[in-house]
Amino acid sequence: MKVVFDKIASATKNANVARAALLSPVIPAREGQVIAVRVRGHKSVYNTVEDIHGRMIPLNDGDIVAGVLGHRRALRGYAGEVPASVAPGDFIDILNLGGVMGKCTSSNVELGPPLKGEVLGAVLSFPTLGERVGVPANIKDNAVAWADRLAPSAPIVYVAGTCMNAGKTFACGEIIRHLARAGKRVAGAKLTGVSLLRDTLSMGDLGAFKTLTFNDAGVVSTSEAVSVPVAKGVLNALNAEDPDCLVVELGDGILGDYGVQAILADDELRGAGTVHVMCANDPVAAWGAVELYKQRYGRLPDVISGPATDNAVGRDYIEGKLGVKAVNARLEREKLGTLVEQALFKAVTA
Repeated sequence: MKVVFDKIASATKNANVARAALLSPVIPAREGQVIAVRVRGHKSVYNTVEDIHGRMIPLNDGDIVAGVLGHRRALRGYAGEVPASVAPGDFIDILNLGGVMGKCTSSNVELGPPLKGEVLGAVLSFPTLGERVGVPANIKDNAVAWADRLAPSAPIVYVAGTCMNAGKTFACGEIIRHLARAGKRVAGAKLTGVSLLRDTLSMGDLGAFKTLTFNDAGVVSTSEAVSVPVAKGVLNALNAEDPDCLVVELGDGILGDYGVQAILADDELRGAGTVHVMCANDPVAAWGAVELYKQRYGRLPDVISGPATDNAVGRDYIEGKLGVKAVNARLEREKLGTLVEQALFKAVTA
């Protein structure tokens, strides 16, 4: 069967899906498998998909879309998994804006049930030049290699958060902007979460010369089982480009299901972090983050940002009671950038 796609989701990026593609009725039910679906139904919210260029475009009833099988465990989004089997004619749920598809196991009350797609087939790729035999395309093809060891690294800024929507991406962007304007060769990465390009595209817009995500390593959605080798592989690939420093977002929260804890618990990865920025939603979250860092990782965050620092009440509590610098990325962007720059390159000079 041949189809012409109306939309090609960003999660498929590694697979280099063409607008016109051949499909197979035999669909491997495994994460990363690229599939074709026909959108069935309408939604007034969560009704868009990010394409391979990073544009958010609407999904309409009848659209033929290329997406990727995967799981998701989002506190403020959908939770879902790869079904045990997938066949043409099945209905599947669109779990995230990047085109991750699977069986929804839990919906968010504000989003309602997910939009559904009717499965058409597995997208075929033709990896051997001149051969007409296709194989099911998977984003693990052409992926950045995972690694057991972290190679010598440029200084790293880790930006983690207490939850989704805590201000991590904004803080990353402001730090990158400051460092790039200071003449630093900055690489950016997102190491955990579920497939979506917009965060690393924003890093590039703000001055990062090179960016990578776990999706580039062939992973649809991270977990504790994979986050450490994936992180080391991505960081090794970026360090091969000779950056002065790396700004790294750890998507989701430090107690979520995407493997942030495993990265922070790894001696190599945690130790490579010259600066740890924590974004917190409120003072209780800031307190919890500080306690978790002390008890599990034997250190404090270097600075707390996010909504907990939106005014002096939160900043005074964090600095006075928790003993950690509090800097708001929106209101004090230059202060945050300068603090991070001095900590990064003071360590390098020393």
